[in-house]
Amino acid sequence: MNCWRLPMSVGLNHTSDEHKWFMESRKSKENAYRDYYIWREGKDAQTPPNNWGSCFGGSAWQYDKATGMYYLHLFSKKQPDLNWDNPKVREEVFRMMTWWCDKGIDGFRMDVINLISKTKEMPDGEVHGLYGSFEPYCANGPNVHNYIQEMNDKVLSKYDIMTVGETGGVTAELAKQYAGENTHELNMVFQFEHVEGDGKYGKWTDERMPLVTLKNILSRWQTQLYGKAWNSLYWDNHDQPRAVSRFGDDRPQYWEMSAKMLATCLHMMQGTPYIYQGEELGMTNYPFQSVDEFRDIESVNAYREWCGEGTVPHEAFWPCITFKSRDNARTPMQWDDSMHGGFTAATPWIAVNPNYTKINAKAQTANPNSVFHYYKKLIALRKENPIIVYGKYEAMLEDSEELFVYTRTMNDEKLLIVCSFCDYETNFTMPKGFVGAACLISNTENSYDSAELTLKPYEAFVLHCRP
Repeated sequence: MNCWRLPMSVGLNHTSDEHKWFMESRKSKENAYRDYYIWREGKDAQTPPNNWGSCFGGSAWQYDKATGMYYLHLFSKKQPDLNWDNPKVREEVFRMMTWWCDKGIDGFRMDVINLISKTKEMPDGEVHGLYGSFEPYCANGPNVHNYIQEMNDKVLSKYDIMTVGETGGVTAELAKQYAGENTHELNMVFQFEHVEGDGKYGKWTDERMPLVTLKNILSRWQTQLYGKAWNSLYWDNHDQPRAVSRFGDDRPQYWEMSAKMLATCLHMMQGTPYIYQGEELGMTNYPFQSVDEFRDIESVNAYREWCGEGTVPHEAFWPCITFKSRDNARTPMQWDDSMHGGFTAATPWIAVNPNYTKINAKAQTANPNSVFHYYKKLIALRKENPIIVYGKYEAMLEDSEELFVYTRTMNDEKLLIVCSFCDYETNFTMPKGFVGAACLISNTENSYDSAELTLKPYEAFVLHCRP
């Protein structure tokens, strides 16, 4: 599977609070749509059913005056969770998906699909930060695989489409259930291990994941899913800060090299690469100066909760929120160097990154050595070389804090991928058999005919050894 189609993103865990189902559901306890959502009595008149926190801040429960009960929303209060235990809900969802498939879509990217099945018991969760965790009771729940298999049987298996599930907190073992070769569920899942981790304040941190930790995570997914399930490969998406700023180096002297290095590192792995808008240009984090510039509900609520009552000083929290905010990935696409990056002649709802005059699609499509054209070369290489798609992965120099090195092997062919994650020169000894091997791609003009190499900051190259 080496798929470059774009699946439709679909939310199956929740709807809008303005959806006709929910507008009916909240009218009365006897309404026909009441059981389409998850309603509970509070512990008392002022206390929610449990201490669960929403992913976007605050309680995961919202009190509704019409019936004097609370409804569950694991995300925004405007996104009430559906009750998948109700067979009528499943029938409605499957009917909607069938409608889209009949329209000819290429597939589905399923939002938080591993949260659709909750336990009937909903006790307080272990407190992390300001609220209790809902994950043990909502993530990978008791009927999630039954429901997805039912979806596959009634919808997915009847069409030539691809499916990828967003599954926060999933392990490689769980991924093999969701996307195993013969489990009849999904084609692949998005895992979050390499983009998540404990921060200083919940998810919020200004510290980079150590390279050794990052390598161990990605290597584990490469090896544990090999021959059993298919990997999805990504650095960026709408919920993550920009990869160049997070894993690379967005300083002007290193920006281009590190953007190309990250692209090399990801595209040479086994799985299906996903390129988020602007990633192919090397778009960077936005230089936020004030809270008023944020639009993301998660970021705004986080600042209010952590700093609003003086819990954490602004000076301590600000570097963390500017580094990790989802708004970094949501600034307008930088098409050219005209006003607002060519995105609109009006005022966009969030500001364009001021570096749009230098980082934009028009400039890069005209420059054959740009980040954009480097991505095109990587995509072409995947299409031309089956070893990149199917070759077995093996990590090298696993304890190196500077280099990410791995090989891919298929029959008598072998690839060597070397990526420097540091802003200084490093020494590298070429493995046996690769001196003088053909270079498929490199982000610099270095020669690879010697056993001992001095790598430039953020250098990346791929060597191809065949009989």
